[in-house]
Amino acid sequence: MRIAVDVSPLSHPPTGIGNYIRGSLAGLVEAAATEHEVVAFAPTSLRGPERIREALGEIPVETRLWPVPASHAVRTAWSILGHPAAERLLGRFDALMYTDWMTPPQRGGLRATTIHDLNPLHHPEWCTPRTVSMHRRKDADAVRACDVVFTNSRYTADDAAETLGIEVERLVVAHPGVGAEFGQEGDRAVYGGRPYVLGVGTLEPRKNLARLVDAWRLLGNDHSLVLAGGAGWGEQPGLDEPGIVLPGYVSAASLPALYRGAAAYVYPSLFEGFGIPVVEAMACGTPVVVSNHRSLDEACGAAAVRVDPLDPEAVAAGILEAIARRDELVAAGAEHAAQFTWGATGKTMLEALVARNHG
Repeated sequence: MRIAVDVSPLSHPPTGIGNYIRGSLAGLVEAAATEHEVVAFAPTSLRGPERIREALGEIPVETRLWPVPASHAVRTAWSILGHPAAERLLGRFDALMYTDWMTPPQRGGLRATTIHDLNPLHHPEWCTPRTVSMHRRKDADAVRACDVVFTNSRYTADDAAETLGIEVERLVVAHPGVGAEFGQEGDRAVYGGRPYVLGVGTLEPRKNLARLVDAWRLLGNDHSLVLAGGAGWGEQPGLDEPGIVLPGYVSAASLPALYRGAAAYVYPSLFEGFGIPVVEAMACGTPVVVSNHRSLDEACGAAAVRVDPLDPEAVAAGILEAIARRDELVAAGAEHAAQFTWGATGKTMLEALVARNHG
């Protein structure tokens, strides 16, 4: 098979979805070996090709990257107008996998996408108008045209079946993986000479930062609060008080040290598709405190302290519990995180595409 994979989101610093795209592509290329061909493509910004190649790193994959001005408008127009077909740009392929940024037209072959979550549909108030628009177009296309719809969790698969009406036969769960860089051995970050509680994620409403800050205040002065993540959108809590550290966006290379150095990692998100940072923190030997929303069940397993994300007192108590149970949670977390590999993600995707191609 020749499989074309849209990597256009990698033109931006990768966060959750970008990390999934990169990791699953690496796993897909590994699974394909010499038997199948994979090509990564993107109509992207003028600086996009450089950023995408940097994100892909050493993944041995053919790339077709087309820098264009106003790339978002070009991708949107391509999706809506429905021509030219992707084959005009990529040549013949047996399967095309597209992402959240566009729904490229094709003449033939299998059509596939990944639904990471239905947050823009359930909670548009937590998203930018552009994100809502892109996801509505993409979800409608998935329902209408995709032979395979991958999801990053069973929760999201069930949500897609119930909310969008996608038949279960078309849904395939491909859990995310944990990169080899996330392990217990290595550097540990230090901030101000005292222990810190860590939060990682784009600064956006559903990450529930205001209640995390309230919970941290209840801990007294024993710990700093480090909130790592790129600037997002929506109303943010006051983050300029002493004891709160904002390192901004942290690259994948620096993130493991940040996890390892934390007294506890806290993820009080109100809604997720899976929650990759949870298993990354576990792999790095950090006890984790996580929202009890059921969208995070698969990421947590039985290896996290679960708390009501709407109750700062419960979150604070969870942090203290995680610190007290550190040895137990670290051991359980390492065992749980070891189940998630990008190789397994890629193998799942390839097997699903090959089965439908032969069907």
